[in-house]
Amino acid sequence: MSDVPSDGPEARPASDTPVAFAADRLLREAAAAFDAAGVPTPQVDAELLLAWATDTSRGAVQARAMTGGAIAAEHVERFRHAVARRATREPLQHITGEAYFRALTLAVGPGVFVPRPETEGVVQFGIDALRAVPVPSPVAVDLGSGSGAIAIAMDTEVPNAVVYAVERSPEALPWTRRNIDAYGGTVRLVEGDLADALPELDGTVSVVVSNPPYVPDDAVPIDPEVRDHDPAVALYGGPDGLDAVRALADTAWRLLVPGGVLVIEHAEPQGAGVREVLARRGFRSPETHVDLTGRDRTTTATR
Repeated sequence: MSDVPSDGPEARPASDTPVAFAADRLLREAAAAFDAAGVPTPQVDAELLLAWATDTSRGAVQARAMTGGAIAAEHVERFRHAVARRATREPLQHITGEAYFRALTLAVGPGVFVPRPETEGVVQFGIDALRAVPVPSPVAVDLGSGSGAIAIAMDTEVPNAVVYAVERSPEALPWTRRNIDAYGGTVRLVEGDLADALPELDGTVSVVVSNPPYVPDDAVPIDPEVRDHDPAVALYGGPDGLDAVRALADTAWRLLVPGGVLVIEHAEPQGAGVREVLARRGFRSPETHVDLTGRDRTTTATR
């Protein structure tokens, strides 16, 4: 007879040895705790954490919950510890140590910006531009690389490209290096500031992509996951949020070949400001593009 309760009180043997529990009950408990804590996606986070705790997939967890399957005791303890952390609004990716980006699984944690789904669409512009370059080995640069998400995506999806990742933060660099090494180490990592990076490449780069810090200094994010855990150096971009954009516009102008493409991620209200910065610097055809939710997210321009 199974020792897994369906909906009644959970029982422990006299020795107080941990026992297995029903997957659906564990998910309900976790989702309720997350909902009370204001986690935006309580059910999704509960499923992802249970998948992590059991070393399986979210689909496997959903199937186990639907069929009344049990979770082993050691996995229950791991899951409940993770749930307690997530209920404090610690980022899910810090708990699991992983962030998914396009086809990549990246290592992340304290000190590095967690890549967001919207950046997957931003880097697509860079990938498309790289694929269109009529030379055998086009050069691409990711300015302010963080986890390495943009650089590694370009490197793995455009294998003939030569990709550089520039990162200055001593806290982020170990994550950048770890992720580059995990995907073959072919991205060339450079420790430096996006404002004066790679003078040896001046006039040779086909594509520059950047997700710079663009939050205005006084616009403190509401979400605790961002406000309390993402590094400030990756978030804040001066009074109007465009200080880093101005710097990278100058750097991209110096690096790019004539006809080279610059791709910049920014916040929804900043499209006009970014276009103005680029036009003033001399870039041609600055254009702002919406993401999958219809928000202005990416601005491109040509050297």
